[in-house]
Amino acid sequence: MNRFHYTAASPDGQQIAGVLSADSRLQALQQLSAENLMPLVVEPASATRSAGQRSVGAGRLAAMYRLLADLLESGVPLLKALDILADQTSDVRLKPVLETLRTRVSNGQPLASAMREHDGVFPEVTISLVHAGEEGGFLEESLSRAARLTERQEELRGKVIGALAYPVFLLCTGTVVVIGMIVFFVPQFAPMFDRMRSQGQLPVLTDWLLKSSDLAQQHWPWLLLLLVCGVAYARSRLQTESVRRQLDQARLRLPVIGQIERFLTIGRFSRVLGTLLSNDVSLLRSLKIAASAAGNSVITLAVNDAAENVTTGRTLAEPLAASGQFPRELTEMISVGEQANRLDKVLLSIADKLESRAQSQLDVLVKLLEPVVMLVMAGLIGFLVIALLLPVLGGGGIG
Repeated sequence: MNRFHYTAASPDGQQIAGVLSADSRLQALQQLSAENLMPLVVEPASATRSAGQRSVGAGRLAAMYRLLADLLESGVPLLKALDILADQTSDVRLKPVLETLRTRVSNGQPLASAMREHDGVFPEVTISLVHAGEEGGFLEESLSRAARLTERQEELRGKVIGALAYPVFLLCTGTVVVIGMIVFFVPQFAPMFDRMRSQGQLPVLTDWLLKSSDLAQQHWPWLLLLLVCGVAYARSRLQTESVRRQLDQARLRLPVIGQIERFLTIGRFSRVLGTLLSNDVSLLRSLKIAASAAGNSVITLAVNDAAENVTTGRTLAEPLAASGQFPRELTEMISVGEQANRLDKVLLSIADKLESRAQSQLDVLVKLLEPVVMLVMAGLIGFLVIALLLPVLGGGGIG
């Protein structure tokens, strides 16, 4: 989905500028028309961000949403509430954003429209919640839900990172130790094995280890350059949609890890969709936003296909089940939720269950991963030691 900068005229003749997400310029024009705005200028958004669009931490945003909701609930006018937040915040990235929002709102621009101008700061799901809240007269409730959604996603992200931190630390530490031994420790033994190498008596493993160490010592700048080029090439390839989809598909097929990935992705989709629907955002728009928030292109494609089928009058559960990406029990729950007209509550319940199951499986995986990483590191270090001791154990002598 692409982003477009636009300038449009509201029904009362005021000019409104902002950013929206759409698959094409035609779709962007249709979105503006659906919001009763007359498009004046619509052009692709630049990839660069202004100083006021630098990323702001999710925790800061959640605190801002919650404080703004509390002020509005206490009867403080929106403009005054934004003024208070802009004066009190100490975040150098958030302060100019709040000042811009205050200026736009003071000029009569809706808060959601003003937030769209900072597409690098506010996610589309939050903007849609705020827009629905403004239209329905429950802005403070929408902001509270945006805060809860942001906090929940950040909490889940923190749990995943926290669970993987120790195994990653072990892997990095072990890698540094092995590289250090190859570069600095192994070369100390090279003079001792020169005679055996000249006589052709040096074991293959020892000879291979010494050559690898010599290569790392003499050509490390080229090896480093090769590594950097390899990483840059891989990143450029990952920007292509086909490669990214293949990688996402491969991640979903991995044993254990694939199931955790699927649970987290579908749980994120369900939570965003349920939150949007509970704020009276239309189903089609909610599906598009939730699809982009899923975080896996395979699941995103399945949801987008489901959205197209929904426009033909089919239920949401049918195309999701036909995609093969959603477990049957989940599509059955979604079907029941649609029939009972409580889809939003069912989706939030699904999100809670999937996130809990993913966290449980992740805890088990981490407990198994820690000893595996230690065994791999021990095996590598053991290989180095054995390769150095083979000439002695073989009885060839060292002269």
